[in-house]
Amino acid sequence: MADTEVANVLCMKWGTKYSAEFVNTLYSMVARNMQRAFRFVCLTEDSAGLHEDIEVFPLPELNVDLAGPERGWNKLAVFAEELYDLKGQVLCLDLDLIITGSLDDFFDYPGDVLIIKDWIKKDGTGNSSVYRFQVGAHAEVLSEFERSFDQIKKTHRNEQEYMSAAMNAKGALGYWPDHWCRSFKRHCIQPFAMFLARETVQPADMRVLVFHGKPDPDDAIAGNSGKWYRRFKPAAWVAEHWH
Repeated sequence: MADTEVANVLCMKWGTKYSAEFVNTLYSMVARNMQRAFRFVCLTEDSAGLHEDIEVFPLPELNVDLAGPERGWNKLAVFAEELYDLKGQVLCLDLDLIITGSLDDFFDYPGDVLIIKDWIKKDGTGNSSVYRFQVGAHAEVLSEFERSFDQIKKTHRNEQEYMSAAMNAKGALGYWPDHWCRSFKRHCIQPFAMFLARETVQPADMRVLVFHGKPDPDDAIAGNSGKWYRRFKPAAWVAEHWH
């Protein structure tokens, strides 16, 4: 990516699961961890409470019925041939993560579609909490989704499984270096200690920490795991980044 090119950072917010605070906090973390010029864009049906420097566009419409518990299929809309006035590379970030290091390298790392390599699956599936793509370069992946959604949702549990399989099939998928993106549940909570609340640690070499499922960052700060078998002490260090 040329130094003069403005970097596009994009997030999506729908429904009521995450408030405007999560979007504003993500914007603040990006601003602290980007040296190059960037646009921060939020696709949402509700822009109330968002920071004035966040560019807001409506959630793109999909030609499928997304009724059901899995709404993450919305994320595939970014692969449209045109995405409002965005051009070039786009880095997509989920709202339930913290940024702990520089994001600049995410725009320079070689590859077509870059994604987190899932920490559990061994079939090439990516975790779409952090991924990068070129606007308009993979419109057929969205077209096939809209055309064959009923069959696709029987084969793939969610959008990241379908996206990974589709991009792999065309040889476009690559993965970030493992240490750039870590999982709070897998890499920060210390080993099991019967019913005692466990300590948490911050991996020294990461750039992004992903909170997939529960807990979310605010839960981690408070020590609320949401699971009796995953009790941990309040992770105060998360608050050093999540603001």
